[in-house]
Amino acid sequence: MPTVTDIITWMLENRDLLVEQAIQHLNIALTGLFFGIVLWGTTGILIHRYDRFSDMTLGVFGIVLTIPSLALLSMLIPLVGIGIPAAVTALVLYSALPVARNVYVGLENADESSVEVGRGLGMTDRQILLRVRLPQAMSVIMAGIRQAAVLLVAITTITAFFGAPGLGESIFRGISLGNTEQILGSAIVISAIAILVDAGLYGVQRLLPGSEVSNA
Repeated sequence: MPTVTDIITWMLENRDLLVEQAIQHLNIALTGLFFGIVLWGTTGILIHRYDRFSDMTLGVFGIVLTIPSLALLSMLIPLVGIGIPAAVTALVLYSALPVARNVYVGLENADESSVEVGRGLGMTDRQILLRVRLPQAMSVIMAGIRQAAVLLVAITTITAFFGAPGLGESIFRGISLGNTEQILGSAIVISAIAILVDAGLYGVQRLLPGSEVSNA
């Protein structure tokens, strides 16, 4: 079993590789997160509007989240090929539940008295959504984005098995070579990325209305 010194030594000797792969890793994860926010954020708004579809939609998203990443990526290969397209597609699918659920819950839990005031002022449903519900829901929505971000950083590691760049390459190479220092060193960098991304998004979340509720 390697010591902490052995792991740090390997990381220092391979710092250029780790930095390059960390950038690739983060780029893929954030790309998947961006498209997930756009797609599933819109879906969350729609199932809030058409509530009868909410349970079914969120149930399907929950099932997708339970599919092992290797199995999902294997199913995507005939559709999108290997490499970055398959990685981003899988990440977008895995972001569905945390993003859509928190958008839906945030909108549903908006203060009804504020909604009624908006109606009394003659606001349309669209105006109430944009000016009342969404601002109040932003902290809950950000909590879902944080969950998705950490999840996607972790899953991006597996996508290296299907040709996507990133720190997963070092981990799989370490496994094939029996290099424990390489495995643990790469895993430490992945954990650091996840912690930093979560901390950054948490900082944004704390600035949003209702943060004291969603952070509880």
